[in-house]
Amino acid sequence: MADPVSSAMARETCESADVAARILHSRQAIGDIARHLDIGAMPLAVLCGRGSSGHAGVFMRYLIETRLHLPVSASAPSVITAFRKPLSLEHALFIVVSQSGQSPDLVAATRSARASGARTVAIVNVVPSPVAEAAEFVIPIEAGVEHSVAATKTVVGSMAAGAELIAALAADEALRSALDRLPERLSRAAALDWSAVSGDLAAASAVFVASRGLGLGPAREIALKLAEILRLPALGFSAAELQHGPRAALSARTPVIMMRLNDETAATVDQLADDLRGSGISLHLAGGPRASLPWIGDDDAATDAITMLVPAYRMIERTARAWGFDPDRPPQLSKVTQTY
Repeated sequence: MADPVSSAMARETCESADVAARILHSRQAIGDIARHLDIGAMPLAVLCGRGSSGHAGVFMRYLIETRLHLPVSASAPSVITAFRKPLSLEHALFIVVSQSGQSPDLVAATRSARASGARTVAIVNVVPSPVAEAAEFVIPIEAGVEHSVAATKTVVGSMAAGAELIAALAADEALRSALDRLPERLSRAAALDWSAVSGDLAAASAVFVASRGLGLGPAREIALKLAEILRLPALGFSAAELQHGPRAALSARTPVIMMRLNDETAATVDQLADDLRGSGISLHLAGGPRASLPWIGDDDAATDAITMLVPAYRMIERTARAWGFDPDRPPQLSKVTQTY
């Protein structure tokens, strides 16, 4: 599918490799932050973000729990802004993720966490910004201006920056090595053609996106983009959850996009793929020997989860233009959402 890059969303998706490369150049600074955090004294980690930034947080949750062995909680900013109930987070690791750094609820949650004794880290694209100023430590994504309402390169950058921090905290050389390979793999992934999915989307009543573990955040992110850009009802689920209640909603009119990572979750994803195909469900699978979508070959599961976002973004952007939609300006949405 060699069409010209004709939207900001397409251009910015293709800039993801450069964003990841810039984060690698910040490795020493991120390592300095990790050394200032007393990870051994932390009882838990709290992740704060909304929308695509929240999906980056879901991805980081699995990295933190598997690499650092810390329990992770998702922050509910409304506890601070609506209920006005500060939490006791002494010695906790609090990571806030924001592209714009502007949302008042994220600012308030970060300030409250820091005042309660948490060690606060902001992963943010815009510096200076209120979110960055509220945190003790800042990791800039350095993605540059993102013109499309739909975030792409900043999502990839958020996940890569979070993975860099966690690799530093865990002294995980395998993850660091995988991150070294990430820019080149993102570049290769941008050329993958996932247009086979598009044919099933036009007649879909809803779309399900599934993965497991490190792939759950990216699955939810792809579902969000399907809703945001293609205006389709779309839901992101754990492949484990899709075998329970949501399974009843699957039909010939609900295609499933599934991402299979080469780690401990692979066998259950393969089993679900076989089950769905046996039931006549339209399945589009990336990764593994049963894949129907093109893939660049498995590497580290953490970086593969990030990399699979790129061909999905490209497919969604191209489908939008084919349908006559503007991928850069979805209706009734703006780049910065002021949430309280």
